[in-house]
Amino acid sequence: MKFSTKSRYALRMMLDLVINVNDGFISLKDISRRQEISIKYLEQIVMQLTRSGLLRSSRGPQGGYKLARNPSEYTPGDVIRAIEGNIAVVVCLENEPNHCHRSSFCTTLEFWKGLNETLATYLDSTTLSAMADDYRQNLPLDYSI
Repeated sequence: MKFSTKSRYALRMMLDLVINVNDGFISLKDISRRQEISIKYLEQIVMQLTRSGLLRSSRGPQGGYKLARNPSEYTPGDVIRAIEGNIAVVVCLENEPNHCHRSSFCTTLEFWKGLNETLATYLDSTTLSAMADDYRQNLPLDYSI
């Protein structure tokens, strides 16, 4: 299972907004420069993140994007689900209840359920705020005089 480039870039973009949360609305140009992601690609990503309620947008000279909620209220899972949709590890787990005709006697269903639950738990086990704090702690110190 691989997550798309769009999901990886969306997570980077959201973390950029968390790290720069005190700057108000942030332009795609600034995010693009810092994250080395094309503005065209970011435009596709912000549409999905805004539509899903994770971002707020503002037009005009001071416009851009910012988080719709506090950074501690977001998980990586929120971001990835906004981009990927349902992230079930197998098709038969995409819907509840399970519509697979084999679900009542499937020999592998419990395995897939466990893997699915483990993935979901991990994706929601931290917040973007905690990820940004980890990033800040690992920055090299600047000893300029």
